[in-house]
Amino acid sequence: MANKSIIKVEKLEKIYGKGTVKTHALRNISISIPKGSFSCLIGKSGHGKSTLLNLIGGLDRPTDGKIYIEGIDITKLNNSQLAELRAEKIGFVFQFFNLLPNLTALENIQASMMWGKTPKNDQSTKARELLDMVGLSDKANSKPSELSGGQQQRVSIARALANDPSILLMDEPTGNLDSESEEEVLKHIFNIHKSGKTIVIVTHNNELAKKADLLFEIRDGKLNNPKSKTRTK
Repeated sequence: MANKSIIKVEKLEKIYGKGTVKTHALRNISISIPKGSFSCLIGKSGHGKSTLLNLIGGLDRPTDGKIYIEGIDITKLNNSQLAELRAEKIGFVFQFFNLLPNLTALENIQASMMWGKTPKNDQSTKARELLDMVGLSDKANSKPSELSGGQQQRVSIARALANDPSILLMDEPTGNLDSESEEEVLKHIFNIHKSGKTIVIVTHNNELAKKADLLFEIRDGKLNNPKSKTRTK
């Protein structure tokens, strides 16, 4: 595992609400995630894991603190700059897939390329290559309603890779899947990590957490004893 940090968070705070009605979602969070590492955010529901992931991915803004992605302080970027950084450097995978229902699997992946730098003439070929990578080359023309949950999530993973980001952020990527589908999706996630991607996953899956290089437990919005270990091969 490399030592250079690709994600760095300093004294992060997130407060929702104003006046006397406030929710302190995150309190003084500082973490450093090395390039090429596999990290898990663990902890009980409602304690701030997804909030932290969304802030790292620039989907929300902190109340205070700094977030660095490849050395860039994203808290200083305007909305347009932040959108451009997300499109180039970060891929997202969510629990509920978030595929566009009226588009085919191939079209869902191509839609993500609209914000990237892949030439239009090359987008279909690249999308097909990504579908093949997740074992779904035969489902290119299928719409989400025609796919199983596991297949939809594999399309979501392919879509997250559409612009070749250096970072993949995943929020409970197997939380909505049966055991067989979960095993298939995890196989592809581990293969992607071996290719050199930095992966950060919010999970309740203990078996997945055991395979992480880094574990960050969030409890009541605070970081509880970050752990580093040798990843199980």
